[in-house]
Amino acid sequence: MTGPGPFGRHPDAIDSVADGPPAVETRPSRLRSLPWWIVFIIGILYFFLPLLGTFAFSLRAQPLFSAYAIVTDDPQFFATLIYSFVVGILTIIVSTVLIVPTAYWVRLRLPRLRPYVEFITLLPFVVPPIILVFGLLRTYGSGPLPLAGSDFGSNILLVAAYTVLSLPYMYRAVDTGLRAIDIRSLTEASQSLGAGWPTILWRVIFPNVRTSILSGAFLTLAIVVGEYTIATFLARPAFGPYISLIGGNLAYEPAAVSLISFGLTWIAMGFISIVGRRSRTRLQLTGAH
Repeated sequence: MTGPGPFGRHPDAIDSVADGPPAVETRPSRLRSLPWWIVFIIGILYFFLPLLGTFAFSLRAQPLFSAYAIVTDDPQFFATLIYSFVVGILTIIVSTVLIVPTAYWVRLRLPRLRPYVEFITLLPFVVPPIILVFGLLRTYGSGPLPLAGSDFGSNILLVAAYTVLSLPYMYRAVDTGLRAIDIRSLTEASQSLGAGWPTILWRVIFPNVRTSILSGAFLTLAIVVGEYTIATFLARPAFGPYISLIGGNLAYEPAAVSLISFGLTWIAMGFISIVGRRSRTRLQLTGAH
């Protein structure tokens, strides 16, 4: 048995104090995180409950899963979906080549023009797609560049229109990525090593904003796959007009098409993400060697 210490406290009491605060004091931190869990659960329900309702509605077709069988047997389903995916990939490439050098140069040399560039990239939120497509048809339907008169020209106009629609998402994603790195120091270091502007963009800027580009690419691909107005007026065999077409003639099949396209879009996004991560890992390993 040991008695109390010189200050009237038992030695065991000193050990218990040294062990840290009691577990009861961690409850306030848990209570503070409770609202965020509530918001997270509400967000999950907001996104997934409509999907569950759509899936339940598609199962009403008899026999069971017949709506999915009809959709997958339709050759136009895969043809239009592949077409939209190809157009989406081309749109991502064009918008990336256009946005990354522009955002880089504005942030590096022309910071005063940044508000004006942001305003220009916000115009797709103001100008409706139907106005955009009618402007394209009126401008390129005749004259020196009658692109709307051929399939190849219409495809070019479609990619151009989707590139315009992707500006708000791609520019903000890339601008956020550039804000997170010191582009001035990276540029000066690259120039001191003898790198030119194409080399700086391709080997320094693009790898550092790859994650931001992927974020904008996900949104762009989702928009392109489900877009209806521009593809319809340009008479392109896209996926959006196909969904509208079967929705006017069938009952349960549009729900099945929506779910299948949703799943395939997420698979494509995951593939893009994996490719981007592998490229970044390969680049880091090369730089380490």
